[in-house]
Amino acid sequence: MNYKLLKDVVDLVQDFEGENLMNQLYTNDLEGFVQWINRCAKNDLLKSEPEWEGKDFGRSPESVINTLIVHMNRYAKSYSKAAIFGSDFSTQEDFIYLINLKAFGSMSKMELIKKNIQDKPTGMKIIDRLIYNGWVKQDDSKIDKRSKVITIVDKGLMVLERQMGKIRKATNVVTGDLDKNEKMQLIYLLQKLDHFHKPLYDKNSDPSKFLEVAYNAYLQVI
Repeated sequence: MNYKLLKDVVDLVQDFEGENLMNQLYTNDLEGFVQWINRCAKNDLLKSEPEWEGKDFGRSPESVINTLIVHMNRYAKSYSKAAIFGSDFSTQEDFIYLINLKAFGSMSKMELIKKNIQDKPTGMKIIDRLIYNGWVKQDDSKIDKRSKVITIVDKGLMVLERQMGKIRKATNVVTGDLDKNEKMQLIYLLQKLDHFHKPLYDKNSDPSKFLEVAYNAYLQVI
């Protein structure tokens, strides 16, 4: 019996269980172990730096990441625009607000706006439009009488459901040709970025000081 091979396999299983205990990306069985092995093999192939436009002239990876994120946002918006074409929705924010209310329940105006990472004036216009269309209702908060609580109503659920087929198609198209493991890795990375940026965004710092506040936070984690 090849005891070295057996030991290597046991070590791999230990590595798998340790990583999966933290991330829980895979099932704790043979199928999950095989998926993990495949991902590790793929990662080994990707360890060499990818090529990108301008790399030979000193363009930084940070610049490429920023550009690609902007591009992905524009691609996603174009699919969303196509998904609501000919519908009662004016913008993609209309149905995103309704989806959040359906998924997470009633919330205050500011909670809804913050969940969608938007400034107050823009968010208020969207909420006013939803109220005008009769898709949501607002009530006085039982906790803070100065605040209004927004709730999706039957008409809002109906208009959302009519368009959900196309919205789901747009959502699927955005992830392109990524396989399941790549999607899980991307979720992990995007969540990591979100956990860094959201507390900074929520502070609502003075624009004249915001970049320095954010950059100091960045220096603390690199």
